[in-house]
Amino acid sequence: MTRPKEIRIGDGAIVIPAEALQWHFVRSSGPGGQHVNRTSSKAVLRFAARHTPHLPDAVRRRLVQREQARLTIHGDIVITSQRHREQPKNIADCLAKLTAIIERASIPPNVRKRTKKPRSAVAKRLDGKRLRADTKRLRSRPQEG
Repeated sequence: MTRPKEIRIGDGAIVIPAEALQWHFVRSSGPGGQHVNRTSSKAVLRFAARHTPHLPDAVRRRLVQREQARLTIHGDIVITSQRHREQPKNIADCLAKLTAIIERASIPPNVRKRTKKPRSAVAKRLDGKRLRADTKRLRSRPQEG
């Protein structure tokens, strides 16, 4: 697989062109014999998440908030892959990771609706407090009087 012309996320509402992705290839670590010392099969993908015009504002805000640990000083998300020995498979893995990250950020969070506590719950809590206070009062020394 070569580098795609664009990435379509979700139902195709979000499209990221290939120009928005910066690729860098380096040598992988780990086993592989002499071959690993000769080929640059590890893929490093940079995506300017904070400044990209290709994401809706709400998705971009959620993405930057969720992926703060992965962001660089300039606001880029850096994704690496060296799971495979072939560069095209590592490219596909990086793209899958980026797609998953953006899909998670594109789902708006559920807004919690505040509910009123039932009277029975309030009464039960106050009864428990009263019983505990009575128990502690009975443990104390009797008052002289």
